[in-house]
Amino acid sequence: MSFADKLNCFVGLNGQGKTNVLDAIYLLSFAKSAYTSQDSLNITHGEEMAMVQGNYGDFTISCGLRKGVKKQFRKDKKDYPRLIDHIGLIPLVMISPSDQQLIDEGSDERRRFMDVVISQLDRKYLDCLTKYNALLKQRNALLKQYADAGMVPDDLLEVLEWQMVEPAEYIFRERTAFFEKFEPYFANVYARISGSAEMPQLKYISQLQDRDLREAYKKTRQRDLILGWTSQGIHKDDLDMRLGEWPLKQVGSQGQQRTFVLAMKLAQCLYLSKTTQCPNDPINGQMVNDKMVNSNKPILLLDDIFDRLDSERVERIVEMVQGDEFGQIFITDTDRQHLTEILQPNENAKIFHVEGGRIN
Repeated sequence: MSFADKLNCFVGLNGQGKTNVLDAIYLLSFAKSAYTSQDSLNITHGEEMAMVQGNYGDFTISCGLRKGVKKQFRKDKKDYPRLIDHIGLIPLVMISPSDQQLIDEGSDERRRFMDVVISQLDRKYLDCLTKYNALLKQRNALLKQYADAGMVPDDLLEVLEWQMVEPAEYIFRERTAFFEKFEPYFANVYARISGSAEMPQLKYISQLQDRDLREAYKKTRQRDLILGWTSQGIHKDDLDMRLGEWPLKQVGSQGQQRTFVLAMKLAQCLYLSKTTQCPNDPINGQMVNDKMVNSNKPILLLDDIFDRLDSERVERIVEMVQGDEFGQIFITDTDRQHLTEILQPNENAKIFHVEGGRIN
């Protein structure tokens, strides 16, 4: 497929393969599917392998999947030493109905929201996150191992805790810095979608805002032993979502909740666009003090979102994403009428019809 530089719309009934196209684009940015952690599930039933390849101007990214074999992920036919080294080269934001989990599910979904953004800009952050989660798993396993004895050796825990503190503090600093810059984008986008009719509030919450983590680990060891898991740390961070002074989940209508999440994801796109400027290497990106910089505006994927909002909010979203602030956009919808309205003011656009896995 050859895509338009700005708008690309995929129309077709449910179950025809529209989301597969978006997931393939997602895969080339994050080296994994947006919908499954099991690579073999991306292979067509009855087939042994699958291949996805994308041309990004001056370079090509490809991913080969074969059942029972480690996936091959390449840039210009060269394998990455680590898949983590690819993250951030092609910034991307995906908006789909599953984003409702940001409201409905636990704090791990909201932490993942922050992690996905920051990891595309900061290689060290992703390394620290990987290290911290591995150490956290070890500490929890140690607590469970000694639960029957009623006491875990302090020296064993101290070794792990000292190793956990450094990556945890780095993650906390980067999340704090991210949120301070991100929140104004969110407030602005929400106002543009809702017509300034509501007062959303978004706040970053972390235990590290009011305590020393090393001391907190020490004080809660016995309680953690009883619980069987680690109660202190950046794995307890959260985002508090409110309308006015009230929790969004309790008082927000379906439309307000969807608007809140959409504003978060579109603000994510603007944040990446504004903070990934690289005057020297506009295509491939470069590393500066462990931070990835890339002047490409993030790719924006909008998967089946228009039937969940009123017409006025849809119109404002469409008008917004067609502006210069946003880069290449991929949209799926079951209704041709929506897509026709979207395309009218923009000549640089394409419509693809999807039926039975075939695209025209």
